Amino acid sequence: MDDGALISLHWYDVVGLGGSFAILLAFYLAQSRRLSATGIPYQLLNLLGAAAVLVSLVGTFNLSVALLESAWIAVSAYGIARSLRERGR
Repeated sequence: MDDGALISLHWYDVVGLGGSFAILLAFYLAQSRRLSATGIPYQLLNLLGAAAVLVSLVGTFNLSVALLESAWIAVSAYGIARSLRERGR
């Protein structure tokens, strides 16, 4: 990295940063009461964000992050399924 750049990002780093941003955005919007924490948009932001962070691990694998993001995806998918099931009633 001697080309004068302060930091070198690969595609998977950019994907991971986007995922982290999506998760933090969902949390901020829920805390500021601009987004329901039980709604599908919140769950989708979390699911897609966690999936993006998981993809970023192709660069440098980290088991604890992989397990955390996998659980985050599973819980978000459950929340989406629950919301859809409740809408169908």
